[in-house]
Amino acid sequence: MQRKIDQLEPFQRAISKAHLASAGISIDSLEDPDKPLIAIANSWNEVCPGHEPLRQLAAEVKKGVLEAGGEPIEFNTIGMCDGVAQGHPGMRYCLPHRDLITDSCEAMIVGEGVFDGAVYMGSCDKIIPGMLNAAARINLPSAIVTAGPCYDEIKPSQSKALRAAFLRGEASERDVIEGTLKYYTGPGICPFLGTANTMGCLSEALGMMLPYGALWPSSTSQRRFSARQTGARVVELVRKGICPSDIMTQGALDNAVKLLASIGGSLNAMVHLPALAHELGLEVTWDRVADITSHTPVVCNVVPNGDISCINLYKAGGVPAVLKTIEGDLDTSAMTVTGRTLGENLDRDVPVDRSIIRTQDDPDSVCNGIQVLYGNLAPEGALVKTSAVPAEQHVWTGKAQVFESEEEAFAAYNAHAIKPGTGVVVRYEGPKGGPGMKELHRVTEIMKGIPNSAVITDGRFSGASGGLSVGYLCPEAFEGGAIALVRDGDEIHVDLNKNLIELNVSDEELSARRASWEPVIHENGGHLLERYSKQVASAKTGAVLS
Repeated sequence: MQRKIDQLEPFQRAISKAHLASAGISIDSLEDPDKPLIAIANSWNEVCPGHEPLRQLAAEVKKGVLEAGGEPIEFNTIGMCDGVAQGHPGMRYCLPHRDLITDSCEAMIVGEGVFDGAVYMGSCDKIIPGMLNAAARINLPSAIVTAGPCYDEIKPSQSKALRAAFLRGEASERDVIEGTLKYYTGPGICPFLGTANTMGCLSEALGMMLPYGALWPSSTSQRRFSARQTGARVVELVRKGICPSDIMTQGALDNAVKLLASIGGSLNAMVHLPALAHELGLEVTWDRVADITSHTPVVCNVVPNGDISCINLYKAGGVPAVLKTIEGDLDTSAMTVTGRTLGENLDRDVPVDRSIIRTQDDPDSVCNGIQVLYGNLAPEGALVKTSAVPAEQHVWTGKAQVFESEEEAFAAYNAHAIKPGTGVVVRYEGPKGGPGMKELHRVTEIMKGIPNSAVITDGRFSGASGGLSVGYLCPEAFEGGAIALVRDGDEIHVDLNKNLIELNVSDEELSARRASWEPVIHENGGHLLERYSKQVASAKTGAVLS
């Protein structure tokens, strides 16, 4: 093994070692040719509850690196909390900051030019994808560590009932805060199957995380041991020359999609997996995902698909138990960070609680995880999490009520101006038009209180969103997609049985409307969001930057 630092020109090697030594790295470690330098890319902060435990976990990762004969060197990057950013313009920054994380890791690891491997530490919605993208782009031996989900003391339905009571004026702000702390009992990832836990689970299916690493609960000894073992494993990956490109193959990406379908995971994975594939020079298309989900049944009902949390899934056997359940559908030859194939990892007795994780042939295991809808309203596709849509809304028709932003939709709701049976169209919230593609989770929450309503948007949703929520619509309004031409009172028809979303307006009328159309341009403050709007591609391609 020849370390990166030892490949530098002799004078620069001496200077680089001097700078690292002045930061506290021992000279003996820097001089030992058998000690790989391992970057610890940590997104720890005190804003995001999923990230608050990462400081302690980084200490465990370092122990593992040291015990395996490596030398850990930690740096930090950012990590936003989507929960704090919800319901206001700050949400526009969440998806763009995925790419900032990837870029910052590239700048530090590639820019410094001395690291042999990396442990990427992140827990939440855009941070895990940002770290995965960095691992793929930089392609040094590496692995992912998260904080794990926090324990919940009340059922998801009880938390939702509390929020609904607040919206009806029957609960105070203090009631919501104190009640929610029985659901989010402490630092760690939110306990539902949102994007954060989904992407943690997918990291495990991709082979980039140790078995059980996604769902060991936060603040437990198992979580700390897993972090420590990960540090040691990355040192071994360096010595064996196993890189992310050896692990995240096309087969591994397909495995991740099959796990996504089996757990009924977050729709946001449909933005993050194509972006990861792009970094790898591979491809994950919506149509490919739709094909896989059309014959891959959902085998567990974690909220929003049911009324249990990720802690229940952990107790039932975690991701290995789900992978064992669907093993016959997987590419078991895929390499993992254990240094063994997925098949070798699963070649043992994996305990499974069948009251939580069903078999694929169980009558309750149906193929309704994620669908791609097409039609004149979404010629390039739109997404719906079918497993979270009530059966009576699988075929739906309603009148459109159009809003040019999330804020407009909130104002109408607060004015009691949205009627039952309405198709709430929220547009100009796509990657370019937002700019930043806000997550409209709060809109889907308030619409649950309006019977037989639907949300149709070029924005995106939280993994916790339920009801008839059709999003990620392409082309987005800002690019002249048909959603930009919808008017109040237009009839919209959705048929999940036919993968269909139609605007019942004639082609001639739509052409006439297009002749006078001009895009709505949101104030973006210039700087980051303005640059993002100019560079970002469509949601369908992963909202990657050109």
